[in-house]
Amino acid sequence: MFLAVLIFLFAACWFTAATFAHFLGGPSILIQALTMVVPVAFVAVVFTSRRHQHGALSAAAKVSSLAMGYINFAFLAAIACWPVVGLGSALNLAVAPATLAWSLLGLSALVATYGVINGARVHVTRYTIPLPNLPDAWDGREVAVVSDVHVGIIRGPAFVQRVVRRLQALNPTAVFIPGDLFDGPEVDIAQSVAPLAQLTPPAGTYFVTGNHDEFRDPLPYLAALTRVGVRVLHNESVQVRGLQIIGLHDAESDSPETFRRHLAAFGIDRARPSVLLAHRPSHMEIADAAGVSLQLSGHTHAGQFPVWTWIVNKIYGRFAYGLNRVGDLQIVTSSGVGSGGPPLRVGTRSEIVLLRLECAAAAPVPREAKAA
Repeated sequence: MFLAVLIFLFAACWFTAATFAHFLGGPSILIQALTMVVPVAFVAVVFTSRRHQHGALSAAAKVSSLAMGYINFAFLAAIACWPVVGLGSALNLAVAPATLAWSLLGLSALVATYGVINGARVHVTRYTIPLPNLPDAWDGREVAVVSDVHVGIIRGPAFVQRVVRRLQALNPTAVFIPGDLFDGPEVDIAQSVAPLAQLTPPAGTYFVTGNHDEFRDPLPYLAALTRVGVRVLHNESVQVRGLQIIGLHDAESDSPETFRRHLAAFGIDRARPSVLLAHRPSHMEIADAAGVSLQLSGHTHAGQFPVWTWIVNKIYGRFAYGLNRVGDLQIVTSSGVGSGGPPLRVGTRSEIVLLRLECAAAAPVPREAKAA
């Protein structure tokens, strides 16, 4: 998957450069060379940051990631150039290729700028979740889901502090972090998680790893989170005020067989509600069959911006974002509060998800009765 993404990035940059060199009449080789510097720099910074931490690396990451974000929209503009010019020629319309190219490049810059501004804003998305047999201690309470913070060389402790302040204002009963708190690069772990010590929800804060948390040894991350009061769920189920809270790390939930085996081992009580933290919105049929009531996931970022929104929707379908259902299981997929790669969003938004839990009017028909 990573190799496929790299190939796509370099191919898109080459196509963008070649298209605008053609329509603008510039030196093709020079434009292509300058354009290809961006993905090379971006990839180099990403790999270097996995082993080293430096202010210059952080600055280079921000510049190269923003440039990649702009090229994404320039790529869409380059695609649009060809049919527009072709249609104009077919209809004998006077379409100046250079004017069209400059106009679409300018529009790309405006859209990318909007994406940076939009991506910096943190929204609150609210859902009401009815759960059968919900204990009184949770009925009418609100819980927060904070996925995909991606602390790294682009977003650091200041961003974590900002998220914590927002959570304090919301005052949830519990906070659930279903993975990708960290992005993978070398960071000061203690400084990064320090703001989380200010989170004191009555029923606790819970965490499982995502794929980015596992790019390197996650144990230092998990130890630091434990020290600041976050309950790390090590592929386990805990009982909190009558609610079953289950957590599976990403490495243990990626495989359907492993996922099924873990859920079976927990002995989930179908007569009581349960909440599963699993980073990816996958294997929902397995979770439903195991008797899970509510699954909380992230990972997709809802695609952040086109073209990636289309790719993510193709992979995850309706589970790419929002509240969905499979059988008796409800699934909430957050678009995440942070960002991966370019820190911008177009057509999506950064969010904290706030769930109001309510006792369902009636319990669902038992699975055995349905089969009969």
